[in-house]
Amino acid sequence: MAAPGDGEGRRRAPFGTRFLADPARLFQHNAWDHVEWTEEQEAAAQRKVQENSVQFVPPDQQEAYEVNANQYWDEFYKTHENGFFKDRHWLFTEFPELAPNQNVSQDTKPVSEDSGAAQQSKTSGPGGCSGTGPGLLEETGASEHLSDSETSSSWLRTQVETASRNLEAVKLNEDFPGSSASYRILEVGCGAGNTVFPILQTNNDPSLFVYCCDFSSRAVDLVKAHPEYDVSRCFAFVHDLCDTRVPFPVPDESLDVVVLIFVLSALLPEKTQSVIHRLSRLLKPGGLVLLRDYGRYDLAQLRFKKGQCLGENFYVRGDGTRVYFFTQGELDVLFSTAGLEKVQNLVDRRLQVNRGKQVTMYRVWIQCKYRKPLRLRRDS
Repeated sequence: MAAPGDGEGRRRAPFGTRFLADPARLFQHNAWDHVEWTEEQEAAAQRKVQENSVQFVPPDQQEAYEVNANQYWDEFYKTHENGFFKDRHWLFTEFPELAPNQNVSQDTKPVSEDSGAAQQSKTSGPGGCSGTGPGLLEETGASEHLSDSETSSSWLRTQVETASRNLEAVKLNEDFPGSSASYRILEVGCGAGNTVFPILQTNNDPSLFVYCCDFSSRAVDLVKAHPEYDVSRCFAFVHDLCDTRVPFPVPDESLDVVVLIFVLSALLPEKTQSVIHRLSRLLKPGGLVLLRDYGRYDLAQLRFKKGQCLGENFYVRGDGTRVYFFTQGELDVLFSTAGLEKVQNLVDRRLQVNRGKQVTMYRVWIQCKYRKPLRLRRDS
């Protein structure tokens, strides 16, 4: 259930490599990184949201949008099939955890700050070290600077992870799709497979297994019809995240990564916390949730007209699909309440440019990584 209009383009350079220092160069590139908004621009965006929020959709219509949500997404994929979104090859730059066989370090540390602005003044730009993402706070060479206590903590983490893997075969005694794999990824809201298939194409590791689900049965049918869909490496299924009566096809604590790309924004806001709780239970200790979604005052929010607002920062599109626009703080509360540790929670403000029409578009997305804490097992 990928979201319409998420502003994706072709394979791109890493975030944090293009800064608009000279306004005269505005139309020399298609996009500029980490664009700071002026107070006037922020105030104008707030006014626009106030204007398009003065009239709410009537309650009976709102209920119909919720009850018939799967039908609207089915219709979306019936109309667009697999031609609306481009494959998201950029994901491996932003989320190297999706390519574990590429020997990318996953020893990312929880952070306490929301924006990492202090680190963004370095030459690597807002992508953090090596410019790997919009303000990523991943550290390189950190093991060279560990104190004795940190070294001990790192050793203990390794021991716990090893013990967890050794006990997994015992704990996961059910036979389920991908049960023999040692690294499992679930993409929620897979759409036509624009994330799943790049993951499968990038990873040749036979121990990797990818699950993908969507609210729309048409979307799942498109994934299964793809020539690269291989049941020995992937399992696609229809699933309603908000229906707690229907279990996932994998046991608790069996997944290494859960991917949420423009997905939570499509849910009824009051159901989001329950969904995150459900997904967190599927993660192994040390497993990650990777998220990218709409941020407050994104261009898509400012373009809504009066009469399309369902609630605060929650709207319905013309095709009946819905979208919410998050803040960093809201997402942090949602994931922290589910017991996950913050590794990354960043705002990606990008200025996209249509050089042919000489038009500028300000996009606001939020990118997060949250980890399930490791725990020591105490055997009696």
